Amino acid sequence: MAQFRFLHAADLHIDSPLVGLSRRSEEFASQVDEASRRAVDNLIQTAIDEECRFLVISGDVFDGQWRDYRTGIFFANRMRKLSAAGIEVYITLGNHDAENRFVARLDLEDGNGNVHLFPHRRATSLPVKGLDVMVHGWSYNQRDVTENLAQGYPPPVSGKFNIGLLHTACTGRPPHDPYAPCTVEQLVHHGYDYWALGHAHTLEVVNRDPYIVYPGNLQGRSSRETGPKGACLVTVEDDKVVSVEPRVLDVIRWSVSSIDITRCQDLLSVYTAARMAMQQALYAADGRPLALHVTFSGTTGLHNVITRLGTEFREEIETVAASVSDGIWIEHIDVATVPPHPAQGPDPSVAGRIRAAVEEFASDPALAKILEEALAEVREKMPAGAHADEVFAAIRRDGPTRALNLALSLIETGQEQ
Repeated sequence: MAQFRFLHAADLHIDSPLVGLSRRSEEFASQVDEASRRAVDNLIQTAIDEECRFLVISGDVFDGQWRDYRTGIFFANRMRKLSAAGIEVYITLGNHDAENRFVARLDLEDGNGNVHLFPHRRATSLPVKGLDVMVHGWSYNQRDVTENLAQGYPPPVSGKFNIGLLHTACTGRPPHDPYAPCTVEQLVHHGYDYWALGHAHTLEVVNRDPYIVYPGNLQGRSSRETGPKGACLVTVEDDKVVSVEPRVLDVIRWSVSSIDITRCQDLLSVYTAARMAMQQALYAADGRPLALHVTFSGTTGLHNVITRLGTEFREEIETVAASVSDGIWIEHIDVATVPPHPAQGPDPSVAGRIRAAVEEFASDPALAKILEEALAEVREKMPAGAHADEVFAAIRRDGPTRALNLALSLIETGQEQ
């Protein structure tokens, strides 16, 4: 058999909303809305450029939340583009396709002689024109498919290169639902030359002899789907898979940056650490717009300062992002820092040093009056916008402990300014 190539894709989720971004920026919203369609365009163009003989799609072409019939029209138009290039398309429908009311009314094969949709009544086998290749598949007829569909797939056809399309969680792929469960051993011993799986949104080569592959989804949709997304280009020679190459096709990249600020001495060093993390994430995105989830962690004397700043801290981080690139959008910020514990030794930060001195000073009841006078002096030196009255209101309401914590946060903030 001569060498040929095919493209394996799954979980296109066309027009699925990208969670948490469109409301953040009107400018970014337009890119978000078009992300899944542009990724499909990249898929189509890759199949043409790589001179693929056919394309297989292992479920979830559409999304369960699809509400616009034009989504189906868009997909049908792209299939015609493949038809013009002489590329056949083989599709199984997955759980998200099955739950959408529009899919049943959309005849993907009408006017697209190159599109072959597997039925949901049972597993069937379809030949690829001009090649000794047989493709086997079974579409979902409902969202919750809990039976082992792989058991019902036909045996391999002798003298053919056999491909199985299956939308499955296999033995489990959290957080995805455990649909169409089966074992790797079962697929290996079924006798097919390549299993084209779908459902899990992360690229995974489950087995190599024979190849059992999840290509991942085409476009990340939230901060739970980070890193490159795309499809797999498969090269076959003499009835053997000689290569499975990931092709990155996403147009917006999701990333999570975890920044440990334990060693940061002030807010300026926190912002510097954030800038470095953003630059690294942007470089990894290879020129794509970047939706970034940032988490600050570590044991630091700056914990109270950052907590008190609240929205102002987020705005500062967004300013840092804008200074790095106009292609970065901050999707979310988590502050998971903790203040130093006394058992960990002295806190070297400004607040830590003041806290140690003040707490030692305040522990002697005889010096309470002096402490009150010292706080009053601090109050007089605070700028008008420093909310000094909160300190003394806290003293009257909750006693000195809460007041001291707030005072120290205000003092350190004043130091940074």
